[in-house]
This record gives sequence, structure tokens and C-alpha cells, in this order.
Amino acid sequence: MVLHKFSYSRMFTKDHIISIRDFSKEEIDYVLSRAEKLEIYARGLEDRKCNLLDGKVLANLFYEPSTRTRLSFEAAMTRLGGAILNLSSTESSSVVKGENLADTIRTVSGYCDVITLRHPQEGASRMAASFSSVPIINAGDGAGQHPTQTLLDLYTIKREGLLDGLKIALIGDLKYGRTVHSLAYALSLYGATLFFVSPNALKMPEEIKSDLKETGAEIFEYTDVKEVIKKVNVLYVTRIQKERFPDPTEYSKVAGTYRITTDILKENEDVVVMHPLPRVDEIDVEVDKTKNARYFTQSFYGVPVRMAILSILLGK
Repeated sequence: MVLHKFSYSRMFTKDHIISIRDFSKEEIDYVLSRAEKLEIYARGLEDRKCNLLDGKVLANLFYEPSTRTRLSFEAAMTRLGGAILNLSSTESSSVVKGENLADTIRTVSGYCDVITLRHPQEGASRMAASFSSVPIINAGDGAGQHPTQTLLDLYTIKREGLLDGLKIALIGDLKYGRTVHSLAYALSLYGATLFFVSPNALKMPEEIKSDLKETGAEIFEYTDVKEVIKKVNVLYVTRIQKERFPDPTEYSKVAGTYRITTDILKENEDVVVMHPLPRVDEIDVEVDKTKNARYFTQSFYGVPVRMAILSILLGK
């Protein structure tokens, strides 16, 4: 069970960050506003130091590979003046001896003030939260949720001035992609028009579409990017999630289905291209040089957003 409650701003009263569906629009806006104030510190300028979390410790528990999420949490905690403990390889931990997640969480929560957890099992973070004496941040649970990615995606869209009246195409693996699941739910709070573009085998799950429609979200489904390029102001591209496929032959049937090129972008020269990364071959490297590309800026925005989350959870 949770051993104690944590006290934050009256605008944000959560003990843990598990799913974007637990957030109200007002709470999301509060996080984004805090991130905007902290962005200057995230850039590491010599005359801009921040010691909000001096003496606090973050434990990163990553049971799956990660580059951006793990490192941006490390950068965020460092920029805030805190310290980091890392479990980035289960092979070097007691997991190989058979220790279960509950016991790991009970133990590690005694060493730190907040835990980020990435785990292959959907629902792992919510379960972990029931055993932790410190806040748990879900850093991705299987094909389930990735709430902090969603928050940095929203921050990117907001910084582009596109959050109001947004028309966005979510492209690629909509079945297994946890980033698009979380993002679709969040965008429904902002009245965005959602265009789902995927192979038939990787369509957005019916239960998610049903939930979105209940909120009044406007949804359209396509299989060809060219059919939506002129209708949207953001392309949110995702890779086909090879590691989620139970059958490798099924993956081979859909691999490389979509590829964003400079030729496609000529159809809409103002469209913003986003990607949660890593990419494989779904965005041509030539797109990197265009004014449309935002995915590396988007990746950087993970630092101020995660600074905001950490500082809010730890009451600073």
C-alpha cells in the first residue's frame, strides 16, 4: 500500500504519474506552464542555476531499453540540483535472481525520493505505486501508457502555437504504440481533430476509439498519408513497434509501410513533423534539414517538462 500522501500545489494533487487519463486539462496546463518557466534552466546557461531539488534523489528503474526518456530524466534531475540512481540493465540486478517487482519497489523507495519505472508489462507502474512509499512516474509500460512523453508532445505543440484548433495525423503503429494511445486521450481534452493513419493490421484499438468518441473527439481513419497531408497542421509519425509483435512474420508484412519524405511535405509546406523517436526509416533524413522537422526539438523539451513533473511531485 502507499505509506503516505504527498503534498503539492493545489493545482496538482496526484501521488503518482501513471496514466495521462488520470489528468484533467487544468492539471496538464499547470505542468506545461511550469515547464515553460523552467525551460531556461533546462538549457544549462551558466548564469541560470536551479537548486530546487538539492538533496533529493531520483531512482531510474528501466526494465526495457531507453535513451531519451532515461537520459532526459537524468538531465532534468541534474538541472534541478538533485542526484540520480540508475538501474538501466536488469542483468546486473537482483531481477536475474528472481526478485519480483514489488520487492524491488519496496527496497528502492527506501533509497530515493521519486522513482521512474519502465517495464514491459502493461499496468506495472500502477501496481508498483501500490507498494511504493515515494511517487512513481510511469516511463512506459508495455503497449499501455507513456504519460510524460505525452506531456512533452503537448508542450511541443503548444510552443508551436498549434494546440488550439489542432488537426493532427497520428501515423504508423497505432495498435501497439503507447505514445499515440496516451497522446490521443490528451488531445481529446483540447478538442483536437484526430486523423489516424495506419495499416489495417495496426489500427487504433477499438476500445480507445470508443473512449475518445465518448469525449466528443472527432476521429477519421485512413491508410494513406497522402490523403491527409493537406488536412492537418501536425504529422505525428511513429515507428512500427517490432518488439511488440508476437509473430515476426506479421511485423515483416507492415514494416516500412510509411515513409515521410521531402516530396510528401511539398503537399503542405507548413506542416509540423513530430516523432517520439527512435526512428527507423519512417522519416527520411533529408526531412531533418527542413523547417518542418521538430522531433529533435521535441526530444529536448523532455527536459523542461520532466523538470516540471519532478519539481511538482516533490513539492517544490
